Amino acid sequence: MLLIVVNANCQSKMVTIKGGTYTPLYGRDSLQVTISDFEMDVYPVTNEEFLEFIKTNSKWTKSKIIRLFADENYLYNWKSDTSLNKNQSLKAPITSVSWFVANAYCECQGKRLPTVDEWEYVAMANEKLPDARTLKTYNEFILSWYEKPKTFNNKIGSTFKNYWGVFDLHGLVWEWTYDFNSVLVSGESRKDVDNDSNLFCGSAAIGATDLMNYAAFMRYAIRGSVKARYTMKNLGFRCVKDKITN
Repeated sequence: MLLIVVNANCQSKMVTIKGGTYTPLYGRDSLQVTISDFEMDVYPVTNEEFLEFIKTNSKWTKSKIIRLFADENYLYNWKSDTSLNKNQSLKAPITSVSWFVANAYCECQGKRLPTVDEWEYVAMANEKLPDARTLKTYNEFILSWYEKPKTFNNKIGSTFKNYWGVFDLHGLVWEWTYDFNSVLVSGESRKDVDNDSNLFCGSAAIGATDLMNYAAFMRYAIRGSVKARYTMKNLGFRCVKDKITN
């Protein structure tokens, strides 16, 4: 039996997300998806929190990581196994970590990575509305972030607090999801063997329910272009957990 030890010292603050039904903007042929109640971290996991995790889980340090679980750029900007470079903020999101490592971190906290649908469901909110996707200002904010350099080293909480009380879903880093590569498939088995081939072509947006929502398309494109062992300097994560009901 696998024993998971929960580290209470680096538990992030969480908020409850009330479930509901929504229509994804990409890849699901306008089918509605039902989301159950769950809890989500208010902020992405920080360098400081990940450093505490590393100190008690040495197999995930940059010197001991098995290359099956992370590529050669894993924690590339860290000075050593347990120290950051001077230009890195402890309060900035942890990045350059693979899906395997992000998943292990969440499990260590007694949590898990969010599904694509859970992440998108929360991320479609602005400050006042649970679904702000039709607002021009909402999409302009996201698209303007794509053009800003090095936002991955900005401190958590530096973007807006959304309807659910969650910060930084847009504006700092991309974020891993549990099923990050589960959407960009054609539905035809002979094509699904290589579903990355046309990922960044204009034709790849044909499945979008709103072809003008380039911001959403870019998120799905990034997810579909990575593999679980890949690391990126602007790709981090946050955790969720199922809402326990009595």
